[in-house]
Amino acid sequence: METGLAGKVVLITGAANGIGRATAMAFAREKAHVALIDHDVTGLAEVAGQVREQEVNAFTAEANLATAAGVQAGLDAILRQIPEGPDVLINNVGGGDPKPFLEIPDEQWEAMFALNLMSMVRVTRRLLPLMQQKGSAAIVNNASDLGRQPEPAPADYAAMKSAMLAVTKSLARAEGPKIRVNAVAPGPVWSTFWSRPGGFAEGLASIYNLPPRQAVDHEMKLRKLPLERLGNPEEVANVIVFLASDLASYVTSSVWGVDGGSIRSL
Repeated sequence: METGLAGKVVLITGAANGIGRATAMAFAREKAHVALIDHDVTGLAEVAGQVREQEVNAFTAEANLATAAGVQAGLDAILRQIPEGPDVLINNVGGGDPKPFLEIPDEQWEAMFALNLMSMVRVTRRLLPLMQQKGSAAIVNNASDLGRQPEPAPADYAAMKSAMLAVTKSLARAEGPKIRVNAVAPGPVWSTFWSRPGGFAEGLASIYNLPPRQAVDHEMKLRKLPLERLGNPEEVANVIVFLASDLASYVTSSVWGVDGGSIRSL
């Protein structure tokens, strides 16, 4: 089916690894040009090289999007390369450190707020005036199933993703009909978000006193996941591309679960 993405410019935050990397490749296969922002310089270079193999452009900027200064510097660098701004914005950057509620200090709450919510707010606020000048545009925010159905841990991460969904709904109402704004809500997806040192897998290992992968499998059993497995980044990327494309031209203000059935409510 024709997605209408060929020749469009797509900006992805947190693009060096995991869902961000898979999303960059998925858009490149649709012949969209891709702008990539991440603090991982090595990963950025790898993704950019893979994108260019699809015979489209890749623009990159190194930045720590957990700070206002980092957002400004990263977007300044990208907009020097794409001065008219993107046609599609994917707010993907994020992270978490699962701990029991009583073990989460103020500093971690503030860090989760800065990385998971304010990065999206600041990037969108900067790019929105440019996107408003286009005939049509799309924003897709990468939230989480925990934003709709919190688990005992991590409360801080879940709270920020719930807030992201609220902002998604507000923006969709404010920016229609020219800009469609949607969110994906991934469930457990085996990527660097889980597997990296200090990631979700190690956090769950500490909680359950099990090796990391066994702790993840134990968590999936507790959640009674119908598909009985973790997802992969490409499965989330496919839905992100759909929501950004002409195939979803009547879809806005929606939250699409890519969660293996983890959400049990209607």
